[in-house]
Amino acid sequence: MMPAARESLLDAAYTALGRRPWSAVRMVDVAAVAGVSRQTLYNEFGSKEGLARALVRREADAYLAGVERALVSRPEPRERLAAAAEWTASAARGNVLVRAMLTGCWGERLPSPTLSAVPSSSAVPAQRRADGPLPSPGDFVALVRDRAVASLAVHGGSKTEAAELARACELAVRLGVSCVLAPAGEGGTAGLVRNALATVRSVV
Repeated sequence: MMPAARESLLDAAYTALGRRPWSAVRMVDVAAVAGVSRQTLYNEFGSKEGLARALVRREADAYLAGVERALVSRPEPRERLAAAAEWTASAARGNVLVRAMLTGCWGERLPSPTLSAVPSSSAVPAQRRADGPLPSPGDFVALVRDRAVASLAVHGGSKTEAAELARACELAVRLGVSCVLAPAGEGGTAGLVRNALATVRSVV
């Protein structure tokens, strides 16, 4: 199946999830919305669990791609971290799966795939990847922190500076995630991160 067709199936599944609990989403309905047969859907994802894992993996990748964009969207390091934290909070507001992945709070309306890898007999590379480990909330903190460090690191910096940068990046990420559960007040998530980083002796 072409990647675009796989995407259309995942779009159909995400739309269905917005209308009814995952337990009530039927494979035949997802296939019909995407304009393919139910057998084609099963050939691509293997099962409803496989479809759920693929959907979660896609939303995780889209969230992390947004982090990458945020980290290059501003000239100043502190502003880049503020933008990444703001993206984290806004992405979770707009996407129930991103919110669940970042917080670990999977409501009964959502699929709840195991985060560990599952046996995969799929011939589809994208599905084999989806059947691999899925990120936990702690994994996301580490992934975003490491991307931020890579984006902001200065060549030739000392070990102390590198450690300070890693701490500042982790602080920004954790503040962004905290704003998913308890939205920031005046100044928003970005303002909260700016103020917190201003009090930390770091290289940002």
